[in-house]
Amino acid sequence: MVAASSCADKVRISGTVTGAPDSKVIVKQLAGSGFNVLDTLKTDGSGDYTYNMEVKEGQPEFVYVFKGDTKIASLLLQKGDRVKVVSDTLGNYSVEGSEESAKLRQIEEEFASFMNEMSRLVGADDSPAASRKYVEYYRSRVKYVMDNCKSLTAIPVLYQKVNDDFPVFSQPTDGVMFRSVYDSLMTVYPDSKYVASLGKETERRMNILAIEQRLQTAGEAGFPDVDLPGIDGTRVKLSDVDSKVVMVYFWQASDASQKMFNQDVLLPLYKNYHSKGFEIYSISLDTDKGAWASAVKNQDLPWINVCDSRGAATPLVSLYNISNGLPVAFFIVDGSLKPDTVTSEKDLPSRISSYLK
Repeated sequence: MVAASSCADKVRISGTVTGAPDSKVIVKQLAGSGFNVLDTLKTDGSGDYTYNMEVKEGQPEFVYVFKGDTKIASLLLQKGDRVKVVSDTLGNYSVEGSEESAKLRQIEEEFASFMNEMSRLVGADDSPAASRKYVEYYRSRVKYVMDNCKSLTAIPVLYQKVNDDFPVFSQPTDGVMFRSVYDSLMTVYPDSKYVASLGKETERRMNILAIEQRLQTAGEAGFPDVDLPGIDGTRVKLSDVDSKVVMVYFWQASDASQKMFNQDVLLPLYKNYHSKGFEIYSISLDTDKGAWASAVKNQDLPWINVCDSRGAATPLVSLYNISNGLPVAFFIVDGSLKPDTVTSEKDLPSRISSYLK
């Protein structure tokens, strides 16, 4: 019984690459936005190969077969699957024994057809037709993910891109659909790493949507305004800051690493960009105002420093949708709040430089 159970845990891929006897194929596994190589196999004289791998219950795996740089099969494998794949060297293939893999092949073919048509229309300078084609495809993808919200094949659909700067699902309101799919998949695959990754993207999308919704009711300022006292007790309104680019920076002086961040990262940035139109509106969420004031004075921080001694209880946490801890920064450019947060110091110089152009 133990041996039988162990065998049942395995997934078996039986493949044929027509016209490619005695050649190499590479089996890869989806990992984030790239792939991990699982194995390199050699086909026999008929172009056949086999591959066995373990797939845990409730944790299907996205697995891809390549010949050189050409993807010749896309598979979504569940525990116990016995899959037969027939491919050619151009990337065309058929798959049997896995309903989810068949769905994955279908959505990839439909996406390729859409991209080919978009390329043709853009090349013909037919923007109205390209726009109609995009809307038509977008609606078809909404229908697909809603009809298949408990299938992991919905995930690659949600991540499709027309180009690097234009996701198919590019509207802030698409966050609601991400949430719906994520919630549905969690009921089926709570232990899947792909669902966990979707959860992070869903949270990011919902944060953007929340900011967009608040901006619609933010009035003339174009962002949730802040009016807090500085070290000398004088209140400083965020909307009164007259700079092209304002970094709204939430932090806590009680955290030593965040004080180091002031010295090591923010001060050099401020010295480099302040004269070009960059300002920092630094909001401390320290409940101990004395400790905050001491840190600001000791570090000789030259930007605007205010404190909200309500700490985590301040309404600003909700208004700016601060959900992943501190520090965190937002950017106001030409009076409008950008709908994304910044949590990595590596992004700061390029982000500031691009906003100042």
